Amino acid sequence: MTILTVNNATTEKEFHQLPFSIYKEDKSWVPHLKQDIEKVFDNKQNKFFRHGEAVRWIAQKDGKTIGRIAAFINEKANKKSSTKIGGIGFFECMNDEKAAFQLFEIAKQWIKDRGMDTIEGPINFGEKDKYWGLIIENFEYPPYYNQNYNPPYYVPFFENFGFKKYYEQYIFHRNVSDELIPLLREKSARIKKDPKFTFDTIKKDNLEKYAEDFRTIYNRAWVKHEGFAGMEKRQAMTIMKTIKPILDEDLIHFAYYDTQPVGFFIALPEINQIFKYVHGNLNWFGKLKFLYHKIKGTCTSFFGLAFGIDPDFQGKGLEGAIFDECRRVVSIKGNYEDVVITWIGDFNPKMIHVIQNLGATKLRTLATYRYLMDREAKFTRAKVIH
Repeated sequence: MTILTVNNATTEKEFHQLPFSIYKEDKSWVPHLKQDIEKVFDNKQNKFFRHGEAVRWIAQKDGKTIGRIAAFINEKANKKSSTKIGGIGFFECMNDEKAAFQLFEIAKQWIKDRGMDTIEGPINFGEKDKYWGLIIENFEYPPYYNQNYNPPYYVPFFENFGFKKYYEQYIFHRNVSDELIPLLREKSARIKKDPKFTFDTIKKDNLEKYAEDFRTIYNRAWVKHEGFAGMEKRQAMTIMKTIKPILDEDLIHFAYYDTQPVGFFIALPEINQIFKYVHGNLNWFGKLKFLYHKIKGTCTSFFGLAFGIDPDFQGKGLEGAIFDECRRVVSIKGNYEDVVITWIGDFNPKMIHVIQNLGATKLRTLATYRYLMDREAKFTRAKVIH
């Protein structure tokens, strides 16, 4: 077997074409857009290259590509942690454990050569809302936009090599028409009667304001998470600009108390319902297909991308109030039938409880794994947020 670095048009094409061979019989699979993937590895488009590096490889046997993997280092994150972590991601492989192990080994050595003591994966060279985690439960449901997808045999690949679960990631689902549970309805009603609370949907022509509101709440809500360095203003604005082309103003809601931002629910149309017709390439023909299905109303689902509540307002009913406001607005137009709520780590039991109280049920489980270079070192799971 030959391992090749992806560094030209030929190897790049092989990197993108491999999944079409692996999933050719899988009706649930939706390919990632190659344009989206290339942004991850473009040092002009991915800000993580300012303080990190990335590389990717393909594995070939008898002239046929049978596997791929990427490895990356985020030096900025490592400066704030005693654990020196390198990441792997974008792993795909035919059902060949030997080939998978060789890909893991080359990524491991590259990461080790850069002084790292831990490998985390499969993750993204970027934010956690994309390409993060390995499916370990419910392999049949289609992936939402930018969600990792994999066959069951990847799980023993990781675990037999020596990766251990660092945390589990839960994805939830509910119908738009479902009412809140009685307790949350009561709390939500009290919140909405308080004139100090107001609710607003995002406005595309004022993204800078909402980016700052989002950043304020996000930093307050995640401050206790291990390794969290805080979101910068530029980063929040980048996120808003990224989602702007596909956002539906009815799906992004903010809550305020005395004009101060205290909660948000950010959801997007589940455009993988359209992208499954694009076949992984948003070229001019793919864009025409996308426009056709957008006008046709092919998107009947949306996915909750982020849910954040200021710690001072958690557990008081604001979670239900902001979600119920979204449900109310969405129900008026009747464009959407259900919502998929993107992953919540098992290290965040409070938010899991919130989502379950909203009437959502667990749809799928993924896992983020870690591999310790020192095989005798004690392995510990992610710390729970209290």
